[in-house]
Amino acid sequence: MHQRAVRNLAKLETTQARMTRIFDAAAGGKNNFQADKDMVRHFDQAAPVLTTAARAVLQFLSRVVRHLAAAEGVDQFIIIGSGVPSGLPPGRRLHDIARQASPGPAVRTVYVENNPMVVTMAQATIEPFSDLVRVVDGDAHEIDELLGDRVVQTFLDWDRPIAVLLLSAQSLDDEEYAHYVIKRLRHTAPAGSFLVLAHTTFDAVPPELLPAVRDMLAMTLPRLAIRTKEEVEALLDGLDLVDPGLVWVPEWHAGDPVPGDDNACADQPATSGNYGAVAHIP
Repeated sequence: MHQRAVRNLAKLETTQARMTRIFDAAAGGKNNFQADKDMVRHFDQAAPVLTTAARAVLQFLSRVVRHLAAAEGVDQFIIIGSGVPSGLPPGRRLHDIARQASPGPAVRTVYVENNPMVVTMAQATIEPFSDLVRVVDGDAHEIDELLGDRVVQTFLDWDRPIAVLLLSAQSLDDEEYAHYVIKRLRHTAPAGSFLVLAHTTFDAVPPELLPAVRDMLAMTLPRLAIRTKEEVEALLDGLDLVDPGLVWVPEWHAGDPVPGDDNACADQPATSGNYGAVAHIP
């Protein structure tokens, strides 16, 4: 993966918005450029929900991680895509929440990102302070290479359950390959593991706004797969979904918020624009 990281760094584009950095900007982070902030503003002008939706996704992930660590006893997490937003304060990042919720002392977390800025900043600000967190350069588009990465293979114990959080499924615009990624993850993870999916959708976008939103997305973030609920369900076919199943992200264990969270979009869950689910891998 080192060669890919070097290629990505050489191609770092600061004048074009990128999905990971847009998510970071919407969540109030610092790992982004002016182009990403401008994109958040443009989307909010078309459909003023992006910043709130970003918080809703982050809070969903916080509840998921806490539940898996506390109720399911998971002490290993691999988070693929948009998993290290810099807007979260120390103590509120996903690896912090997992450690605080776990009955054991040694929760291990691997963040996987394909954005060189996010990788570099996360490695500089997280790894020096913890022996239990690693940040690696990787991409769901290269799932076989990702799963074979030395850090991924050796830092986690692949003989025990692992929680796999796939947060970049919307970047997989080829349906056949998207299903292949899910298949690889579910067959590679040990029995008793969990697969977590968060996925953007246009299901709740008002019809009068949909053309403008689609046009903006096509111009700024082409090749993004915005799936319907039925299409997301198809990705999870054959897996045992943890209650309450595939729902809008604010609805997943909404009655058990992480302290400090405001349960963004709780009054209108569909405005989160994202479905979420946790699946058990038998």
